[in-house]
This record gives sequence, C-alpha cells and structure tokens, in this order.
Amino acid sequence: MVTVLTHYIDGTRTEGASRRFGDVFDPCTGQVTSRVPLATPAEVGESVANAEKGHAEWSAMNPQRRGRILLKFVGLVNEHLDELAELLSSEHGKTFADAKGDIQRGLEVVEFSAGAAPHLLKGEFSDNVGTGIDVHSLRKSLGVVAGISPFNFPAMIPLWQAGPALAAGNAFILKPSERNPSVPLRLAELLTEAGLPNGVFNVINGDKEAVDALLEDARVKAVGFVGSTPIAQSIYATAAAQGKRAQCFGGAKNHMVILPDADLDMAADALIGAAYGSAGERCMAISVAVPVGEKTADALVAKLTERINKLTVGHSLDKNSDFGPVIAASAKERIESYISAGKDSGATLVVDGRGPNVEGYEGGFWVGPTLFDHVAPDMSIYTEEIFGPVLSVVRAGDYDEALRLCNEHEFGNGVAIFTRDGDAARDFSSRVEVGMVGINVPLPVPIAYYTFGGWKASAFGDLNQHGPDAFRFYTKTKTVTSRWPSGIRGGASFVMPAGS
Repeated sequence: MVTVLTHYIDGTRTEGASRRFGDVFDPCTGQVTSRVPLATPAEVGESVANAEKGHAEWSAMNPQRRGRILLKFVGLVNEHLDELAELLSSEHGKTFADAKGDIQRGLEVVEFSAGAAPHLLKGEFSDNVGTGIDVHSLRKSLGVVAGISPFNFPAMIPLWQAGPALAAGNAFILKPSERNPSVPLRLAELLTEAGLPNGVFNVINGDKEAVDALLEDARVKAVGFVGSTPIAQSIYATAAAQGKRAQCFGGAKNHMVILPDADLDMAADALIGAAYGSAGERCMAISVAVPVGEKTADALVAKLTERINKLTVGHSLDKNSDFGPVIAASAKERIESYISAGKDSGATLVVDGRGPNVEGYEGGFWVGPTLFDHVAPDMSIYTEEIFGPVLSVVRAGDYDEALRLCNEHEFGNGVAIFTRDGDAARDFSSRVEVGMVGINVPLPVPIAYYTFGGWKASAFGDLNQHGPDAFRFYTKTKTVTSRWPSGIRGGASFVMPAGS
C-alpha cells in the first residue's frame, strides 16, 4: 500500500496543499512505498511565519533549559533507535547497522550542542576601557534559519544542522531530500514530544520550488546545504545575493595514499569499508586509492580483489549484507555509465559491479563493488564524483606524485594516508590541500566538538558544520559600550569615548 506523507508545521503533521507529489521508493525492491507532497511557496511562507513565532519563545529561554529539552530528545531517539533505523534503511537502502550509525553520529552533535551552548554563547567583558566606561559583547540567535539536507544521511545531516542552530536559540526549517523524508518527519515529532515549542522545528518537503522560496524569503536569515557542488555553489551565490549567511558543502573525490611501508592488509581492509560502505554514497567515501610504487600497487590490488570477491550485496535488513542498493534507478544508471566510460577510456576493470543478482529482489537498484586499476588523471572516473561503489587505483611513482594528485584535484573534502613513517605522515598532513585528513584512518570524519568541512570545490562559506564553528554561524555578535552617571560633569566631548 502506498502511503501519503506530510509536512511538519507548527508542531503537527500537515497535509500538503500543492497536489504535486514525489515518489518514495524502497531501493531493495524498486517499488514505490509512499508519496511525498512538494510544498508551494505559500506553504513555505506559512512555515516561516510559524517559525518566527516559535523563535520568540525559544530564544528567550536560557541555554541550559534549551539544552535539557535537546537532551530529552536524544533520549527519545535512543528509545526509538531500532524503529528509526529500520525506517531509514527502508527508504535509503543502507544496512540496518549503517542506519543506526547515521542516527548516532547526528545525536553526538546534538549532545555536544546541548552541553556546549551555555559556554559558546558567552560574550566578553572589559571594564574601564575608558574612564567609567565598560564594554561587553553578546551572542544572539539569528532568528529563522533553514537546512537543506541530502538523501545519503537523512538523519545525521539534519541533526548536524539543527542541533547547533536550536541550541543557539534559533528556529529551524528543514527541507530534507524528497527521496527519503520519513525519518526527518519522525525526528520532528520526537522534538515536540521532548518539549520543543511549536514552530521551532518545521519540516517542509519539496523540490527546487521550495528551496527557492526559502532563499527568497527575507525572514530566513541563514541557510545550510549539503549536496552536489553545482547546486552548493548556486545556493551559496543566491543566498549571498539575498543577504543571507550560507554554508554549502558539495562534492568530493577522496584519495587514500598508501606508502610502501604501510601495513597493506590494514590498508586493504580500510579501503573496502571506506569505498563500498553504504554503496559508496558518502561524501567521505574513499573513491581513489593511490599506492606508491608498482610493487605496492600490485600487492594492494591483489588484496583488494580477494576481499571484494567475498563481499555480499543484499537487502538492507539482511544481517549478512555488507551493503545494500543505491538510492534510485537513475543513480544505478549513472554509476553504470561511469563504469562503461572507465572501461572504454582504457582503465583496467578488475572487478565489474554491473548487474549483480540479488535473488528475490531483482527490481532493486543494485550495483556491486567495482574496482579499476591503471586509472589516469584525465579519465572521467577520476575527475568526477561517481557517488557509488566504484574504487579507482591511480598508481604513483613516488610520494611527491601522490601528494600532487591530491592537491591538484578540484575537490578537497577528505584524504587519508597509510604509512608507518611518522615524518611522512606529518609532512603529508601539513602540505595536503584538503580540509579533513586521516593518518591510518580511512574516513576522517571529525568528532562532534571539532568541525566538519572541506576545501576547494567541496565547500562554499567561511564556517564549517558542527563544533564551535556552528555556533559562530548561527549567532551574531552585539557589542555594548556603557557608562553610568557618577556625578562627574565635564561638558560635551568630541573624541571617541574609549579614548577619553
């Protein structure tokens, strides 16, 4: 049975009025399971109006009390973790265990935000900067802010965006991916159950029309986005033109450099998980392996091939599955077209993931693990983000060539190096032009109290996600200079007060 989903406005589920809908699929079967309403500009405006009302109450609440509500929400999510993970898995296709990780990494940021807000929202104070003059600063919430989140992390990214924004006293409007909106809607209900005032967290489902309405509404003061680079760049430029703050995160082509002294079994295991976990639909997935030297490359490819042939692609709720399907038929077609292009361009197709047979689920959006060797830097499978379970091996003659490959690529999201040489690792982490670096760590996703963000075409904006940067992004500074009458009179002054 196909169900019809809703929006979440002013503390309640709200039916869509547009009569436009998007289909939500079960990627394991290829069948439509629900339909999601695509909001009109009027519905977006209604959500913003309710958020403004909610902000007045929420921003007046002290940070510690806001934190208690957010921590109660964390507890409720943990109580419903299996339910949420199954729901996420059924719409996305990632395994049940991976879906739990998606939710838990989001909760870590909410926990950090709830605890850190009272400290990070503190201003500064200086007394007697001039005779009888004191100066202090305050960090104030922006008001109504919005998050536009991607399909690949339907819990984590919304929580990364909303956690700091709410803790800082803002009202938040989420525009999730229309491909898998059910978990964001359920999270909204749990926030209300935790005590969040109505209107403070709203979910508006929609497509470009809804996004444009958020960008054009002057009441929305800031926008966060995660998705492809062209859209990230467009949203950043549009938001800036509208006078809004924006942090927009785009594509990636993450490299792993493997030096000759590395533990190759450790590196191969790391690559298998980092390249093929979640069917490669991660912005931090490793999609390029750069072994240094022919001997290292030959040994690494042999170890990868052996491991890949043991992987199981299957239903997302099957405990034996290493990874599930990709999100949509269009994604499957795009990934398979890249595999064909890579083969046609002369790369060695070591393992071909096209057309895997998953018995009983022949209509699913399946792509198996794919491995290319002898990939050249001018091939599309190297230059472009595939966003699927495809790993390319680009052989480097020496360390400097490997480092140059990382630095010259247009994307700069994440990178890793595997080595036993501390001096080489230290040099690499200093010189590589990438925002997040792993040393013998394949997916260097920073923990909640550091910030997440790439360089170059992977990110647009001055401040990163979560950590202290998020509180800087979601607040503005007010500086107060004060003097209290003390009975001293000196007539009018024509110099700056602090200089008198």
